[in-house]
Amino acid sequence: MRKRQAKKRPLLPDPRFNDQLVTRFVNMMMWDGKKSVAFGVFYDAIDIVDAKKTDEEKTALELWKDALSNVMPHVEVRSRRVGGATFQIPMQIRPDRKISTAMKWLISYARKRNEKGMAQRLAGEILAAAKEEGAAVKKRTDTHKMAEANKAFSHFRF
Repeated sequence: MRKRQAKKRPLLPDPRFNDQLVTRFVNMMMWDGKKSVAFGVFYDAIDIVDAKKTDEEKTALELWKDALSNVMPHVEVRSRRVGGATFQIPMQIRPDRKISTAMKWLISYARKRNEKGMAQRLAGEILAAAKEEGAAVKKRTDTHKMAEANKAFSHFRF
């Protein structure tokens, strides 16, 4: 166990959009330390979103941020043992955990799609999430439903 909490390391903003959130997303998407490959996939996906988008006043990056906010959960259930029984207790999520959970869901459900190439899959999932549909948004609604169903146990919160 740590003596103190680890310090947050500063993230460099990405080269194209100058945004730290993009770098964080690419770091989660990266496999085997292949950061340039991950950046290429993300930028290709953003270009595909830009070509396919129907909303003319929003940029592709804003559409990606909308998709991310549509996937972000606000509550989650956590297991807690009380007197020999395990209860699923709904709890609020910290802001940084909301973002990282949304990114993980967006990436994992993009990987499970059936398009050819990761850029196509990611673009498809971003477009679906921006319209509040798709597997990642369904995961968020399922999480919220589970928290709502277990609202009776919220007095066990720690």
